[in-house]
Amino acid sequence: MLDRKIDANDLALNDKLIYINRVSKVVKGGKRMSFSALVASGDGMGHVGVGTGKANEVPVAIQKASAEARKNLIKIPMQNGTVPHDIIMNYGAARVLLKPAPPGAGVIAGGAIRAVLEAGGVQDVVAKSLGSANKTNTARATIRALAALRFPAEVVALRKGTYRVVPPPPPEAAPEEAGLD
Repeated sequence: MLDRKIDANDLALNDKLIYINRVSKVVKGGKRMSFSALVASGDGMGHVGVGTGKANEVPVAIQKASAEARKNLIKIPMQNGTVPHDIIMNYGAARVLLKPAPPGAGVIAGGAIRAVLEAGGVQDVVAKSLGSANKTNTARATIRALAALRFPAEVVALRKGTYRVVPPPPPEAAPEEAGLD
């Protein structure tokens, strides 16, 4: 897998809050409440990262999550606003399917997957969560899938071959034109 890490200082990033959870720790004197946040950060032009943060107050947890997301940015290989090929990726029990979509289809996805793809600037894609509904693991599986994507030319170069586009087969003749009535 090629290294696609990006320096966050060069980009104008927007944060997208995916999930906030109130968590509690049981201590001798009772329960100690804190908050955890999951944030996707991206520039809308092919760079995206996901981070989590935990603090005693919501804004601080979001800031921590945002800082972590900016440290973990990756570059998404996009072809005409969509992903170059189908991919299925796991993270824990979460399983994510990403498929290219025709122009104008939009982001057909839900939950954490949608937030990550929109933050990264993917315009047309079909995505589905196949495993666990855990938002953190689903977001991380999406990031892993995006990081594992390759252009066809990249794969050929890695295999040390040549790359050519194979034209689609000609449409078959209609039965009446072929004389098969």
